[in-house]
Amino acid sequence: MINEQIRDKEVRVVSETGEQLGIMSSKDAQKLADEQGVDLIKIAPTAKPPVCKIMDYGKFRYEQTRREKEAKKKQRVIEIKEVRLSPNIDNNDLNTKANMARKFLTKGDKVKVTLRFRGRELAHVDNGKAILNSFAEMLSDVAVVDKPAKFEGRSMIMFLAEKR
Repeated sequence: MINEQIRDKEVRVVSETGEQLGIMSSKDAQKLADEQGVDLIKIAPTAKPPVCKIMDYGKFRYEQTRREKEAKKKQRVIEIKEVRLSPNIDNNDLNTKANMARKFLTKGDKVKVTLRFRGRELAHVDNGKAILNSFAEMLSDVAVVDKPAKFEGRSMIMFLAEKR
């Protein structure tokens, strides 16, 4: 809210330099802002009394968007990479898949390990669980199990995250 949109009886006023001007009525604060040729901007509406700052509104909006851009630059988006296995996978193939997962984890991504059962393979779900446990064991130096192995439909899914 700016200028006449502020309808509170009393507001805490802060100058452009950050100096506290005290608590006054919103009309007096608006007069003070008009004398300086700038706007009265409500910064903290939830405070008791609300905090208003005397400054140029355009400058305020510019600084706000700049702060948001900086925060966006610093934030890291974690992607989920998938590694698919089958119940009758050989040791060498399992090692290759583990190396791929290791590469994903060192980049900072999470890894979704999917073990897909087809046909008669569904009779040996316990073997699948053992494969996923050995896969997690291979990566125990760089990864921690985020979500343990869980059976969903015809596949068993486990999530691995980078060790902190």
